[in-house]
Amino acid sequence: MLRKGGGNWVEGDRFFDRAYELEALEERVREGTHTLLTAQRRMGKTSLVRELLRRLDDGGASETVFVDLEAAMDPADAIAEIGVQARPLRGAWGRIESGFVNVLRAAGDRIEELSLSDLKVKLRAGIDAGNWPQRGGAVFAALAASDRPVVLALDEMPILVNRLLKDQAGVVTPEGRGRADAFLTWLRRNGQAHRGRVTMILSGSVGLEPLLEQAGLSAHANIFAAYDLKPWSEQTAASCLAALAGTYGIGLPPEVGADMCRRLRCCIPHHVQMFFDKLHDRLRRDGRRDATLEDAAWVYVQEMLSVRGQVDLQHYEGRLETVLGRAGYPVALELLTAAAVDGRLDDDALDRYGAHFADRAQDGAPTVEHVLHVLEHDGYLERRDGGYRFVSGLLEDWWRGRYGRGFVSAVARAPRSPGAAR
Repeated sequence: MLRKGGGNWVEGDRFFDRAYELEALEERVREGTHTLLTAQRRMGKTSLVRELLRRLDDGGASETVFVDLEAAMDPADAIAEIGVQARPLRGAWGRIESGFVNVLRAAGDRIEELSLSDLKVKLRAGIDAGNWPQRGGAVFAALAASDRPVVLALDEMPILVNRLLKDQAGVVTPEGRGRADAFLTWLRRNGQAHRGRVTMILSGSVGLEPLLEQAGLSAHANIFAAYDLKPWSEQTAASCLAALAGTYGIGLPPEVGADMCRRLRCCIPHHVQMFFDKLHDRLRRDGRRDATLEDAAWVYVQEMLSVRGQVDLQHYEGRLETVLGRAGYPVALELLTAAAVDGRLDDDALDRYGAHFADRAQDGAPTVEHVLHVLEHDGYLERRDGGYRFVSGLLEDWWRGRYGRGFVSAVARAPRSPGAAR
């Protein structure tokens, strides 16, 4: 029985499919391959990694550590988080505890009674700007000395790298580049030194590669083999909908499931689950069990595209501002709105946007070319037939409804600039 997802990640009887991807990632772990997991938002990267770690734990061949770095502000925060999440690994934790004996001494015999948050505070107190590489190296060495190989999953690593790179306006600075370079050099060195004993899996809600490319630090990613997590096929999404319908006693004819997938266009697992949840709510309110095409159409327009409660889709905007900064976000907003209103962004329009934003560029602001690269890499747009269009039908329709009214295209605003870079 498949139950509704809900929340930010799913497991157990809420996890569906991905057998092929789990097999591929498990093979990489066995071979000691460090992996950079890439995909557009809400594709289920965190759920996939957590399910992989669960299976590895059950298999007994590896020990696993999952670390969420979204709140980390600097390398010291990241190292403290890795250290505290390794607490269940007895052998590794004993070595980590010994390395921080001075800062943990105040806790006395109560160390084992401390909460993870309190323990992290104490570990963080023992790490400063001068000793974090050594402290972090010792944590990696402790993991490598575990009885079994360790799989270290670092979620939201790109968010931390972005914080290191950029100032408050979202501009890459020389100082920020130096901080990120030092951290990534340390991570790369430890990944190489302990290959086969500690295998890393990096993931995040934004792409790491465009960030590194913008900063000229792409070489740091060469120890990671990229693995692109694809959306569900329409057949898989329809199977998920049918399984959910069976669990909750809903009559969902095949043509209704197919219509739901057609409207989404890109079958992102979270969006498939969200569509069913809202359809189920409509039927429950009406006291009915059988869904119709009219129900699917009503739910899509009135609920999926509603301005109320769409925190998930609004998060797409927030992540863009995080990555592109104050200067780059308006460029992305213009390009996405034009693509939503016109159905595509052709090369002529891109030339005009290149000229328009080049005239207004600030020092350190990303180019239209870089913004397009981020939008394509992170799954907002795809290149097709000499232009760009939205990957997700849901995101396109929602974006058009949110920003399309009164939109004036680049053709009307920016004069043609011959030779403008695309």
